[in-house]
Amino acid sequence: MFQSVDEVIASLGKEKYLCNKNVATVVYLGTSLEKPLLVEGPAGVGKTELGKVLADSLGLELIRLQCYEGLDEAKALYEWEYAKQLLYTQILKDKIGEILQGAKTLQEAVAQVAKQDGVFYSDRFLLPRPLLRALLSEKRVVLLIDEVDKSDAEFEAFLLEILSDFQITVPEIGTLKAKHIPLVVLTSNNSREMSDALKRRCLHLYLDFPDPEREKEIITLKVPGVGDKLADEVVRVLHRLRKLDLKKTPSISETLDWVRALTLLNIKELDNELVEQTLSTLMKYEADIRKAHQELKAFLAEKRAQQPSAGGGEKDHLH
Repeated sequence: MFQSVDEVIASLGKEKYLCNKNVATVVYLGTSLEKPLLVEGPAGVGKTELGKVLADSLGLELIRLQCYEGLDEAKALYEWEYAKQLLYTQILKDKIGEILQGAKTLQEAVAQVAKQDGVFYSDRFLLPRPLLRALLSEKRVVLLIDEVDKSDAEFEAFLLEILSDFQITVPEIGTLKAKHIPLVVLTSNNSREMSDALKRRCLHLYLDFPDPEREKEIITLKVPGVGDKLADEVVRVLHRLRKLDLKKTPSISETLDWVRALTLLNIKELDNELVEQTLSTLMKYEADIRKAHQELKAFLAEKRAQQPSAGGGEKDHLH
């Protein structure tokens, strides 16, 4: 585990995940106190990535549960392998005579058969899903419960036993306790409010879009070879775009896709006619692309107005 907040920053940095002291402090406390982390914030700010790099930096297996509307215990916790049970039933049917031997009444026969329930409802036939896999793992793991806000309130309530006591109850078997308490990261895009009971069991962390300086650091780190001028202009435009009324605000991952596209086309600054043709890598809806076009034009007009006029004539930036 981490020994200090500074070690968290350094370890995540080695995995190319830049975080500030606030994020590092919550991660350090969560891992040290073995408390789940509830990471909330807009889509695309690095919530899921935090769970992934936490596992990588600690050398632990990542077990991910992707939440969605209608997710139930069977998909998240465990299922019985009915086909395997049926196969064993067919194999053992010849033994039924021995089991019922000596039974004189129907009630006695039923009682004799009932004694065999434990044979078919044991961990031999239990098919673990992500939550049970995390609890029964022979080594500590990182359990990423992604987009928990997309699940139903009933499923959120079901999680409380796991997050409180790190155990689950299988009616046919009994209570199964964690062999090693997993490091739990829950993410939420704030599509609905999480319950007080869930929040009480977690340390809360809110991730927002990074400030311009930090976002430029991320771009420089993730896109080798990007020019300083291009990175600076991209960040300035992005922070203007995120203030617009968009259907989908550009995320960090989409920003990196845009910068990679610009770099691939050998674009050194945004004052280039090819730039508008790459906006589809940044914006995902046609209406948003049109708004981005207008904002980009306004940005370039302001940029040209701030440039000192050259006596030798207008400099052509279009290549």
